[in-house]
Amino acid sequence: MDAFFDFLYPFDNAILNFMNTLNMSAGAFFTPLAKLFTFLGEGGILYFLTAFILAFFKRTRKIAVCIFGSVCCGALVTNVILKDAVARLRPFEASSTFNEFWVMVGSPFEDGFSFPSGHATSVMAFSTALFLTCNKKWSFVGFIGVIIMAFSRVYLMAHYPSDVIMGIIVGGVSGLIAYAITILIFKFLYKHYENKVCKFLIDFDVIKIFKK
Repeated sequence: MDAFFDFLYPFDNAILNFMNTLNMSAGAFFTPLAKLFTFLGEGGILYFLTAFILAFFKRTRKIAVCIFGSVCCGALVTNVILKDAVARLRPFEASSTFNEFWVMVGSPFEDGFSFPSGHATSVMAFSTALFLTCNKKWSFVGFIGVIIMAFSRVYLMAHYPSDVIMGIIVGGVSGLIAYAITILIFKFLYKHYENKVCKFLIDFDVIKIFKK
């Protein structure tokens, strides 16, 4: 992997230097935004909470299942398998120059390895699941969040651009896998609709409880 990362270094280096130039020229204008998006994407909590809420309504249950499966799949591949297997240091840990850039954006705390980006993986997994299960006229908006998150993680010197790109790829594939599994799950539930458990999982809606 070292040879692969050496090959990518000119690209990563150019983008990280650009981000530092942007930070200096903008007077740290983007720093609060980058930190906010990083916070919102921490641990995928916001995405799991969204899935949890949507699961209470019949109309949005399929969306909830797909989001949950997608984010879980992405977390498994990125945080459990690839990060420790690759063990790439973060930019500010690997280079004194990038460490200076990191200090200039406030030295935001980061732990664990760098490749791929967990934040990029989870937001892409969430956005892909949302796009595949919702109205295409507006669900594509979620991908704007992917772009902002990718910018934020590189701007804060928490990741190399290649970390973020790989995270986006993993998140997208995770979303496709989760969508396929979600279709199979609901086909099974409808096929066995006479079963009380299957019927409950399909028809339960919290709104009906409050209407009684």
